[in-house]
Amino acid sequence: MKTAQLLNYARDRWLPGDAVSLVELPSAIDGSPVALTGSGGLDFAGMATYAREVGGPALRRMTFHDRARMLKALGLAILARKEELYELNYATGCTRKDGWIDIEGGAGTLLSFSSKGRRELPDAHVLLDGQLEPLSKSGAFVGQHVFTSLQGVAVHINAYNFPVWGMLEKLAPTLLAGVPAIVKPASATAWLTEVAFRVMIEAGVLPPGAVQLVVGGVGDLFDHLTLQDIVSFTGSAATALKLQTHPVIARESVRFVAERDSLNASVLGPDAAPGTPEFDLFVREVVTEMTVKAGQKCTAIRRALAPAEHLDAVEAAIRDRLTKIIVGDPREKGTRMGALVNVGQREDVKKRIAEIAAAGARVVAGDPEASVGPDGGAFLQPVLLRADDPWACAAAHDVEPFGPVSTVMPYRDLDDAVKLANRGRGSLVLSLFTHSPEAARDFVLGAAAFHGRMLVIDRTNAQDSTGHGSPLPVLTHGGPGRAGGGEEMGGVRGVMHYMQRTAVQSSPGMIAAITDQYIPGGPKHEIGVHPFRCRMSELSIGDTLKTASRTVTLEDIEHFAHFTGDTFYAHMDEEAAKASPVFEGRVVHGYLILSFAAGLFVDPDPGPVLANTGLESLRFLTPLYPGDSMRVELTVRAKSLKSGDTGVVRWAVEIFNQNDEMVATYDLLTENVP
Repeated sequence: MKTAQLLNYARDRWLPGDAVSLVELPSAIDGSPVALTGSGGLDFAGMATYAREVGGPALRRMTFHDRARMLKALGLAILARKEELYELNYATGCTRKDGWIDIEGGAGTLLSFSSKGRRELPDAHVLLDGQLEPLSKSGAFVGQHVFTSLQGVAVHINAYNFPVWGMLEKLAPTLLAGVPAIVKPASATAWLTEVAFRVMIEAGVLPPGAVQLVVGGVGDLFDHLTLQDIVSFTGSAATALKLQTHPVIARESVRFVAERDSLNASVLGPDAAPGTPEFDLFVREVVTEMTVKAGQKCTAIRRALAPAEHLDAVEAAIRDRLTKIIVGDPREKGTRMGALVNVGQREDVKKRIAEIAAAGARVVAGDPEASVGPDGGAFLQPVLLRADDPWACAAAHDVEPFGPVSTVMPYRDLDDAVKLANRGRGSLVLSLFTHSPEAARDFVLGAAAFHGRMLVIDRTNAQDSTGHGSPLPVLTHGGPGRAGGGEEMGGVRGVMHYMQRTAVQSSPGMIAAITDQYIPGGPKHEIGVHPFRCRMSELSIGDTLKTASRTVTLEDIEHFAHFTGDTFYAHMDEEAAKASPVFEGRVVHGYLILSFAAGLFVDPDPGPVLANTGLESLRFLTPLYPGDSMRVELTVRAKSLKSGDTGVVRWAVEIFNQNDEMVATYDLLTENVP
């Protein structure tokens, strides 16, 4: 691989670091130079200002849906050039399978956030948080929590083990929130990040200032952070502590999201004896997590806990599987595990193995000193340790060998297993292999507070499981305590990390204007055509259909009751209904009200409305009695574009009686032609 000087991307220009700052990056396979990297000479204050004054306003002018479509284009651009990235991936020590997690997994994260943005967020600039809060009897003064984009820059400091996914899993929620980012990849694998970053720039969909790249140190960037900025860090606890205690972080209350060291555990359930599917699944998962990415994953299984009576069988089964792992050049077809990122990292892992062994564990599989792989490479055999007294071997719970290493240890009972799992002082992920619902319940209740994600695997879900070590964009990725106390991704939850929650107090009409979404009590405007005859693009927020009234008779109630079988006493027995503290007599079925409401507002002919896809937030507020009349006001609340062919309209349905009292309210979802 030709040695190249990596470039920084600052204020929409590609810039080299000065000669003094350049560092040579070696190949993990043979130690030969791959690239030169450095960021000396960059104007970090100017980069931060450019992001805030150019990138931020440009992103905030876009709606959530605009940004979501941008993420889709970026994800597709990465996939279109994935082979170029796979070729660069080998020099990081990773096999193609390892690279799939990083490259296509990263692109998939962009696509996932794009999809959720279009489905779950409004085609607007403000995100509502919760329901409207009434603050006055008349309803003229209300409160609404809203999320708006922070007006700063997100500084992303990433780890070396996922040079593509690590960048994209942070960028996806950040850009969807409308916040620009400065990306700082770990130097050890920065050549792969730089090319993936170039792919996104060359896609031509990012507005000016939306993203910048630093391929060396961050200089004095932290000195220029403000209360509107965010730092998202992945790496060691020591580095996280150094950054988090920077005086500007404290003075400005800069948001700091950290994903740090994590001694994740996997537990073989008390019911999972040798010969059960769960036993085999557990052994396979431990070996997988030891060897994928050469164990260089923040979610890898570092501690494997098993019932004391099964520990020998567990050790033997894992050792047998490890003997089949071929370690070598990741470009070779038969290789199952590649190299660590560099020789320095390999030596650090060997040092950590020695620390755990000195604390009372012993190596039972693999040889840390064995010579494997091409000369000059950072190769290491997978190493399994065993700690027969896990409470005495403190290092097994405190020291993380960030490589192909795990320690097996026994537990006495489920309570002991919970305490041992929690002894890691907080982790990103904890898994349990059991077929016992009782064991799963007790284990989760005892351990969940210490772990960011919990995976319960048995014979019924193993085939569909994404595995112990796979963070998913729709779920939070982070953990308490030692793991950093932060969260990333998690769908819309991840987007909220880059937004400010504000309580807005005003009239419904004013809040509707602020949020570009219909708010109950806000302004409505009737249009001259039935809204079901309009394409989604022809509808505006607040467009309303006010229907005629319909009187509901006692015969209607009885026919509905006998036709459906719903003969609940409140609908059929006058005396019993009057005796209820809720009703004054026989009442109309709630589902009859909904059915009659649909009959009042539905336009029957084929048109732009393709289907009713559901209703949400249904509330029955005032009983409807025989002889009462009902009418409906159907209002466009929000719109979402699913694809070029279909979209979703969210309608506010409000049902009133003859006294203009609200009988029921709900949101109707319809699939529409855009």
